[in-house]
Amino acid sequence: MAALKHKPVNLIFYVYNLIIIFSTHSSTAELRRLLQPAKPDGTVSFLVIGDWGRRGSYNQSRVAFQMGEIGDKLDIDFVISTGDNFYDNGLNSLHDPLFQDSFINIYTTPSLQKPWYSVLGNHDYRGDVRAQLSPMLRALDNRWVCMRSFIVNAEIVDFLFVDTTPFVDKYFIQPNKHVYDWSGVLPRQTYLNNLLKEVDVALRESVAKWKIVIGHHTIKSAGHHGNTIELEKHLLPILQANEVDLYVNGHDHCLEHISSVDSNIQFMTSGGGSKAWKGGDVNYLEPKEQMKFYYDGQGFMSVHVSEAELRVVFYDVFGHVLHHWKTYKEALYFAS
Repeated sequence: MAALKHKPVNLIFYVYNLIIIFSTHSSTAELRRLLQPAKPDGTVSFLVIGDWGRRGSYNQSRVAFQMGEIGDKLDIDFVISTGDNFYDNGLNSLHDPLFQDSFINIYTTPSLQKPWYSVLGNHDYRGDVRAQLSPMLRALDNRWVCMRSFIVNAEIVDFLFVDTTPFVDKYFIQPNKHVYDWSGVLPRQTYLNNLLKEVDVALRESVAKWKIVIGHHTIKSAGHHGNTIELEKHLLPILQANEVDLYVNGHDHCLEHISSVDSNIQFMTSGGGSKAWKGGDVNYLEPKEQMKFYYDGQGFMSVHVSEAELRVVFYDVFGHVLHHWKTYKEALYFAS
């Protein structure tokens, strides 16, 4: 532990004003709500990275450096991790050096010393899940905020983080040689039913201008894993009914943007935090789906949100802009 870098605990907590509270609505009592203040001008900026924790290898350190550069230019408020935070098998305990070697020692630039809101991926479920979820990790690095499913209220935008791994049948039916830690998830169907209800209620009750949902697994993807049929069946209808703006995921080790004629939801994949499948197979999309952008390499994405505009930019390992997209909503003005 002596090798751990000392973190400015008071600065982190007071400057970023991360306040953890429980929902006042009994229907969503299981989902924790975090308050993330917007900037004085009302805007929110953040980075999204996924599938990263490899002790700096597979260009993880290079991606981290560029994240720091872009994070500084954008004056980001926080970072979102889309899961598969620690390879290959999550953390094995609270004392696993992988937390220091793959997180603390890698994302060291000043602009990345902000809250990291993180979900679990399937590789994380192969380790000690409770260790990765434990608040004790925040004693080592208080940027780390990881829960199964939770809400972040950032004034003009609500973020809903969804635990997607328990939806996927093959992890239960055909786990192969892998051992998954399902503590806290079983009985599975009860867990999923409750989660879907909580997600639906949270989205319906949201009064934010923008709604962004984050999960590890894809809903729509042309990458190696392709679409996740269980999420298409169970989660997607809830997102469509509640007019979600973005679904952001990892799992496929690429950068990707897909739209669909079924709704205005934009499907964004940011899973290029380290090892990528460059040259891998690309799955065909359905005719109703439109590929806006696909890059089978390492990188990350940034998002800037104002009351009237949401802007997404994808970057490669050199910090080059690969793709940018923006959408608008009518601003609300009140007579004085």
